[in-house]
Amino acid sequence: MPTSPQHPAPTLRDVAGADADDLALYREKFRRRLPESLDELHGPADGVVDLPLHMAWSGMTSYDLGKPRQRMGLYRTVLHEGLHDDLPHYLNQDLLLQLWPVLRTLVGRSVRTVWEDAFPQLASRTRAAA
Repeated sequence: MPTSPQHPAPTLRDVAGADADDLALYREKFRRRLPESLDELHGPADGVVDLPLHMAWSGMTSYDLGKPRQRMGLYRTVLHEGLHDDLPHYLNQDLLLQLWPVLRTLVGRSVRTVWEDAFPQLASRTRAAA
């Protein structure tokens, strides 16, 4: 769209401000989904887990927790797509803590930041693993 006095081109400041607003909204989406405590995460630690369509809408729906890649894939999917009530049902506190040093590199920056800000024990696991 050409610029005109009625429709000036956005400035770098406008774009940066809009991007920051979008990022804040995106992070808030994940923040609202968080449990109060990691102690609430009582999901399975073994076996096969079948995810509902609202989480597994574009790929695998069944994950074998005995297979490391599938376990990591399940946790990545649940962290990105799971709703507040899904997290305690599908995530296990011990597994999340164990997987976090690698898992944090597989999730988006917003997910990683929101979880580590809310639960310092995740960030400390990362430092301990380094």
